[in-house]
Amino acid sequence: MYRFLLTPRWWGINLFVLLAIPFCVFMGSWQLSRFEARVEDHRSAEERAASDGKQAARPLDELLPVDKETSGDPATVVGRYGEQLLVPDRELDGRRGYYVLTLLHTDGGKALPVVRGWLPGEPDAAKVPAPPRGEVTVTGALQASENPGENGVSARAGLPEGQTGAISAASLVNLVPYDLYDAWVTLDEGDSGMRTVPVSAAPDTGLDLKAFQNLGYTGEWFVFAGFVVFMWFRLFRREVEFVRDGEMGLLATGTAPATPAATSSRAPEGPDTEGAYETDSTPVR
Repeated sequence: MYRFLLTPRWWGINLFVLLAIPFCVFMGSWQLSRFEARVEDHRSAEERAASDGKQAARPLDELLPVDKETSGDPATVVGRYGEQLLVPDRELDGRRGYYVLTLLHTDGGKALPVVRGWLPGEPDAAKVPAPPRGEVTVTGALQASENPGENGVSARAGLPEGQTGAISAASLVNLVPYDLYDAWVTLDEGDSGMRTVPVSAAPDTGLDLKAFQNLGYTGEWFVFAGFVVFMWFRLFRREVEFVRDGEMGLLATGTAPATPAATSSRAPEGPDTEGAYETDSTPVR
C-alpha cells in the first residue's frame, strides 16, 4: 500500500520536507537568540546606567569610538562654545519641544555636539539662552550618533536654517565647515535653567520595535515548520485513501458519453399503417 512513497514524486516531496523543517527550526532559533541578545543588552545597559552616576568622568578621547560599552559613560572635554543649532520634534515627559545643541570647539581641531538642555514648544532661537563664553569644561553622558527615523529621531527634511533633525556628524557636516566628532554629549545638568536631556540607550540594545520583530519572526518560522508537517501528513493521507479505493475497485472509471440515436425518416411499418401516409390526389370539384 505504501509503495507510492518510492515514486519520484514522493521522493521529491520527502526531500523537500526533510530540508524545510530543519531550516525553519534553525531560522526560528536564530531569531529567538537575537531577541534574547537584545534583552541581555537591555539589562546590561540598565545596569551600566545605574552605575554611571558612581563612575568618574573620563577624557573624551579615551571613550571613542562610541560602542555599547562606552555609550552613556560620563565624559569630560575642554573647549569653547561656538555655533548653536536647534533640534525640533523632541519629547520629554510627554511634552513636545526641542533640544538646544551647541558645538564645542576643542584643542584637537574638532567640534563636539553638546546638548545643553531641552525647551518646550516650537523651536525659537530668540528664547534660547546664550552659551557661556570663554573656555569651559563640559561633563556629560557620551552618546552615539543618531540615525534619522530611528528611536524617535525625526527624518523630516527641509528644516529651517539653524535646525537639524538628527545629532550626528553625517547630518551636521553640511551645516558647519569643520570636522566633527562622531558622537555627542548631553550635560549632566541643563544649562541656564533648561531641562536636562536624559541619556539614550545605545543602538540595538533596547527593547524596541526591532526586538519584538525578532520575537515575531521566531513564532513565524516555527509555524512554517508545523505547516510543512501538516501538509505532508495531509498529502500522505490522501494518497493512502486513493490507493485503498483503487484496491477495493471504488475508483470511478471514465466512460464515453452515449451518442443520441439517429432519427429515422421512414414511417413505422405495421399491419395498420400500410398506405396510411398516402395523400389523396383526387381533384376537388
